[in-house]
Amino acid sequence: MNLHVMNESVDCRIFICYADTGGGHKHAAEAVRMAIEELVQDSQSVEVIVETVIQKTNDLNYLFVELYNYLLRNHQNWVKYYWWIIELLKPNQTRLGYKLCGTYPKDTIVRVQPSVIVSVHPMVNHYIALAMKDAGVAGKTKFVIVVTDPSACLWSGWACTEADLIIAPNDLARDRLIDLGIAPDRISIIGMPIEPMFLHPATVGREDLLSHLGLDPKLLTILLSGGWAGGGAVANIYQTLQQVTRPLQVVILCGHNDSLLTEMKQQKEQSKLPTAVLSYTESLSSLMSACDLLVTKGGGLTTFEAVARRLPMAIDLLTEPMPQEMGTVNMLIEANLAKPLRKVDDIVAIVESLKIMENRESQALPTMHNLDRTEAIYDIAKTILSFC
Repeated sequence: MNLHVMNESVDCRIFICYADTGGGHKHAAEAVRMAIEELVQDSQSVEVIVETVIQKTNDLNYLFVELYNYLLRNHQNWVKYYWWIIELLKPNQTRLGYKLCGTYPKDTIVRVQPSVIVSVHPMVNHYIALAMKDAGVAGKTKFVIVVTDPSACLWSGWACTEADLIIAPNDLARDRLIDLGIAPDRISIIGMPIEPMFLHPATVGREDLLSHLGLDPKLLTILLSGGWAGGGAVANIYQTLQQVTRPLQVVILCGHNDSLLTEMKQQKEQSKLPTAVLSYTESLSSLMSACDLLVTKGGGLTTFEAVARRLPMAIDLLTEPMPQEMGTVNMLIEANLAKPLRKVDDIVAIVESLKIMENRESQALPTMHNLDRTEAIYDIAKTILSFC
């Protein structure tokens, strides 16, 4: 296992913790790191360390992570049962669950010696709070939680009373945290932790990016994404896009799903639509700028990255959304930032009626529920730095 080599001379060390369930939490962790480093620009005064913690502690926690990702990839409609079990038993909030972790969380805190610990994952928070007590740093090291569920449909694990501060995306999440027992003065409403690259101009322009993919920069372009896990109804949606009468082309992201990647490459060979099939891209922010419509599931980080790019969305509801994502879906539909894809034929009408806006990324966003606070990551970073 590769451990971060720490700079012993820094004034403030910030330790960001996450778990690899889906891709959003890692992106949130990286967003916080990037924003802090962009603001500070001095590695001698502030050091940021990002690591997974809990899933490395034992085989059971590793199994929970892998099971979640398996369901997300292959049986997303079963994730609700996983949710119900976790919410009923709350293993991440029990002393027994923590004891099964052994000394790894405590030892990690002792090794890193952070000034501030930041969690961006609901299953990590209570274990971190207990590990801080065992490490003898509770009350000295500050503990900040950055919530990545932008609605009231959030995991109860976000509500950790030992946190010095919980940063909520909006009023909906704040009100739910209060319902779960968090004192209002421990909550700060700021916004979603979107990676800075989605806030800056695209590093690769539409013409260069689409030409590199073998596509026509002048053609209506649909970005069809299976998310980090490569789940959802990607294949069925792609087949139905053949019925659209207006000229279009498609970029398909298959995520960490080799079976889907193989299937979509085979479908591409039989399709009349110009298509690029990828597992993932390092230039998602540029790709979102280059495309005209995103078809995706309702993941909090992905959809808010699209909001930052003012990219219209069609949300895949053909596969039942995960419980923590349903609130996000409803909010985006209500704000007219996304259209629901309740049956596969809906995609035809959505694409046929899609209007292409000039200067799209300069358009104003709705103010409801902080949807217009796309640059919130910098205020999140400043808030975390204030604890140094």
